[in-house]
This record gives sequence, C-alpha cells and structure tokens, in this order.
Amino acid sequence: MQVPLRLYSLDELRLNGIEASSLLSPVDATLGSIERNLQLAAALGGLAAWNVLGFSPQQVLYFSLGLLFLWTLDSVSFDGGVGSLVLDTIGHTFSQKYHNRVVQHEAGHFLIAYLVGILPKGYTLTSLEALKKEGSLNVQAGTAFVDFEFVEETLNRFSCIALAGVAAEYLLYGIAEGGLADVNKLDMLLKSLAFTQKKADSQVRWSVLNTVLLLRRHELARAKLAEAMSMGKSIGTCIGIIEETIDDSDIQLQLG
Repeated sequence: MQVPLRLYSLDELRLNGIEASSLLSPVDATLGSIERNLQLAAALGGLAAWNVLGFSPQQVLYFSLGLLFLWTLDSVSFDGGVGSLVLDTIGHTFSQKYHNRVVQHEAGHFLIAYLVGILPKGYTLTSLEALKKEGSLNVQAGTAFVDFEFVEETLNRFSCIALAGVAAEYLLYGIAEGGLADVNKLDMLLKSLAFTQKKADSQVRWSVLNTVLLLRRHELARAKLAEAMSMGKSIGTCIGIIEETIDDSDIQLQLG
C-alpha cells in the first residue's frame, strides 16, 4: 500500500484522522515525571539527612557540588547515558504504561521496515538490554537493521521507518511520547540533503500519511509482533509472525 508521493497539506492529514503535531513533537511525560520525582526525593532526602545527621552547611555544599560534578561528567563523557539508563530502567520497572509504549513503538519500526524491504537484524526494548548487547552507554534501546546503501531512492523508505515508532504510539494512545530522537534524526538528514523547508515538510507529511495508513491496515500484525517482542522472541520468529499474518503482496513493498 502506498499513497501518491506529493505535497500534502495539514488539512489533508486531518481528513485521514492524523494530527501531525501529536506525532512530530513527542514529549516523554512518563520519564519526565519520574525525573521530577527523583529530584524531589533527592532534595527531601538531603534535607532529612541534614536534620538527622547534623550535616553542616559546608558539608551539604560539598555534597551538592559532588552531585553536580557527576551529572556534568555523565553529560560530557556519556552524553547523558547514565541518567537515561537510570530513568529508563525505573520506567520499565514501575510503569507498565511506559513499558507497553516502548514495545509498541519498536514494533512499529520493525513492521514498517520489513514491509518496505529493509530487514531488521535485532532489537532491544530497554537501555539496560542495549548496554549489555552493545557495551556502550550511548546506545539506546531500538531496532537495528541490516546495512544498506543510502541513496536518494531509499529516502522514502528511511523516512517511513524513522516515523513508524511515533506513528504507532499515535494510533494507540492518541499522542506520541517517545521518538524525539527519531524525528530529529530525520530532520537532520533532510537538512544534510539541502532540502528546503517546503520540500522537507512535503517529505515528512507524505511519510506520516503513508506510515499511518500502513500501520492501520496491518494492525493485527503489529499487535502480534509487539506481543512477540515483549516476550523477547527471535528476529526469525518475529518475521515469521509478520509473514503469517499479512498477504505476500504487502511484503517488501517498494517505495518510489
């Protein structure tokens, strides 16, 4: 399934039940709430320790400077990887909503990639899992794909894959929270290709429409795939689920 490649207005997207702002400006409210609660708990804990243990103002200052140093070290050396790892781990542990959203997000990437002919080669659902597999704090959870040569003809495929996660969240929850990095990555790519703002908007809107329609059409496949991924099934098993659920004519859909 493919929609014609042309400039679509925001009104045309709305006619198809798509509010672009709910996809393309994701804000992770769940992790944001967890981060604020941790900051509040740290402040209250520090205040309690000051009162109970009798810390002097100078000791509190040194402790605060130490925390600031660790935060700066994480930001500079690991690009915030330690903080992201902590927040993501807490999110998956204590928020079923957050965990489910991440699973659905990655299932969206996986399914759309396979439909447009890009083979997934692995996936992780948590930052801790990504750390164990890649050995790096700078690697986030996500779906990895086999290497392919990026040329202008593959831009349409890449655009749809990049926006598949936020599109899946939008269809299920009415708004995307995760996927800001995906949106920014696509934006940076279009800028590197010297796209004008009008041309970039055209590419993004077409990709949003095409991806949302594909996910709507294959909702059952996405749901089964998400369930398999949440259970940690292999790539082969996940691909088998897609092939068993959808028609052969929709597999390896060629985008112009």
